[in-house]
Amino acid sequence: MTMAEPRVAIVTGGATGIGGAIARRLAADGERVLIADIADDLAASNVARIEAEGGTAAAIHSDVSRHDDIREMIQDAVDRWGRLDILVSNAFPAMEALPGGVEEVTEEQWDFGMSLLVKALFLGGKYAVPEMRRVGGGNIVNIASVHGLLMAKDYLVYEAGKSAAIGVTKQMAIQHGPDNIRVNAICPGHMVTENIQRVMWDDNPEGLKLFDDQYPLRRTGKPEEIASAVSFLCSEDASFVTGHALVVDGGLSVQLQENIGVQQANYMRRHPETQPPY
Repeated sequence: MTMAEPRVAIVTGGATGIGGAIARRLAADGERVLIADIADDLAASNVARIEAEGGTAAAIHSDVSRHDDIREMIQDAVDRWGRLDILVSNAFPAMEALPGGVEEVTEEQWDFGMSLLVKALFLGGKYAVPEMRRVGGGNIVNIASVHGLLMAKDYLVYEAGKSAAIGVTKQMAIQHGPDNIRVNAICPGHMVTENIQRVMWDDNPEGLKLFDDQYPLRRTGKPEEIASAVSFLCSEDASFVTGHALVVDGGLSVQLQENIGVQQANYMRRHPETQPPY
C-alpha cells in the first residue's frame, strides 16, 4: 500500500448520530467508508452527503445482532475495495437502553442488549482481524460510554454491556498488538444527536440546560467531537495508543457527585416548574 492509497473503514450504526458523524469524518480524512446500518434510507442519505462532499462511501443493510450480517458486512467491504483497515463498532439504539434493574430486566432483554453491546464487538473482531492482519495491521475502535466506567441506577443491561465493551477492547489489544492491530474504546458522555434532540430536548430545553450545567464545560457533547476522537485513534498520531478507553465527556466523570447534586438543587430552586429529565 502506498501512502496515498486510501484505507477502508466500516462504521456500524453509521447512518445518523455519532456513527453518522464518524462516517463523514473518516471519509473527509480520505478513507473509503462502508456504512452498516438497519436504517437503509438514512444510510443512503449519509452516503449521498459524503459523496457530495467529495468522499467515497457505500451502505449495507446490517443488523449487528445477527452473526451472518456481521460476516457479510466485513466481506462486502473487502469485496468492494479489496481490504479492511478500520472497524468502528458503534451501533446501538441509544433511545432503547433497556431500563430496569436485575429484578425487572427479562432474560430476552438481557440477551438482546448483550448481542448488540458485546457480542457484536466479538463477532466484528472475529471477521475483521484476519483481513487487517492480511494487509499488515489496522484499527478497531469500540464505542463504549462513561456508563462503562460509572454506574447508573435502573440500567443494568446498558451498564453491563458498556463495561464489557471496555474489557473486550483491552483483551483484543493485548491479543492483536503483535499483528499491528490497535484496539481502543471511546467513552462518550451525553451526546446530543439528531434523534436525541428530537425525542428528548425539542420539547424540554430547560431539561437540556440542566444537563449542560452538570458538565464542567457547561455543555453536553456533539457527535462530531466523538468523530474527531475516532479520527485521532485511527491516525499515526496515535500509533503508540492501544487498549485505551478514551473518555470524551466534557469532564463529567472527574467531578464529585455532590457537585452535580448542588448544581441540580440550585437549578430546581431557580426553575421549580421544571422536573429533572430522568
